[in-house]
Amino acid sequence: MNIEKVKIKIDSYKGQTLQFRFNGSRNQVEEFSATIIDTYPSIFLVKLEDSSQVKSFSYSDVLIKKLVLTVVA
Repeated sequence: MNIEKVKIKIDSYKGQTLQFRFNGSRNQVEEFSATIIDTYPSIFLVKLEDSSQVKSFSYSDVLIKKLVLTVVA
């Protein structure tokens, strides 16, 4: 998979609620539900479900599996 395919896939999820798992530094793992609210050429924005907090991630985070997205049924 390349970065362009990641961008297209994430853009197709825009407006949907997804489950996110972010593998941070020093083995810190953060899991949360959020909605993709906007996509840009280098990053995309998500709004957390349980608060009004907005986070940004790069497409490369998804490409290298630092950020894993799962569709909530």
